[in-house]
Amino acid sequence: MKKLSIIIPCFNEQSFIEQIIDKVRHVSLDFSMEKEIIVVDDASTDGTVQIVKAYIQKHESVKLILHTKNKGKGASVQSALMEITGDIVIIQDADLEYDPADYNKMLSPIFSGRADVVYGSRFMGSGPHRVLFFWHTIGNKLLTFLSNVFTGVNLSDMETGYKMFKTEIIKSIQIKEQRFGIEPEITAKICRIKDIRIYEVGVAYYGRKYNEGKKISWQDGFIAIWCILKYNLLRRK
Repeated sequence: MKKLSIIIPCFNEQSFIEQIIDKVRHVSLDFSMEKEIIVVDDASTDGTVQIVKAYIQKHESVKLILHTKNKGKGASVQSALMEITGDIVIIQDADLEYDPADYNKMLSPIFSGRADVVYGSRFMGSGPHRVLFFWHTIGNKLLTFLSNVFTGVNLSDMETGYKMFKTEIIKSIQIKEQRFGIEPEITAKICRIKDIRIYEVGVAYYGRKYNEGKKISWQDGFIAIWCILKYNLLRRK
């Protein structure tokens, strides 16, 4: 029996955190897999921590890691990777934009022996997609195109929040980015691993608006461009 480690980074997600943990806990995994759920609170200033602690009182299978200072998504993933015990790991955003029901779809290429890494693409497949920001879509596709130019792969969604890895793969690279730059950094570094097998599957996407708590902004797009250049041209490790 293998184990899937689910990392849930969160910051000020009191409106959604209990719902997403519940969805993750109740999703039924194929391949007789166990689940390990690790929530990393990145120094929330609302009631997120209290909600998670109350949830753990009822369901001890959930583990909570606390940051005393807000550091970012990348730092939260780094903290969780030091604690995971699973054979496969996925990063699950806490905002309900991605549906844990897609886990089995992403696990399938790994268990069939074809993939080491699986990206859940918002731009392929037949799952439901909320219609939102035109320029965000253009920005994501431009960032993916630029990343593909340097990595030489043909991803459709480099910036996706759904990335699944064999644990030895993600632990074999050193993640340095503290915030949203983690997405192009990871992509650049895994694409340099010899004989790496990367797959994409289409996933559902229930995007949210800024008044619903969306945090990524246009400034993060410029940071992503810098990270694409930095980790593909300037730094190889």
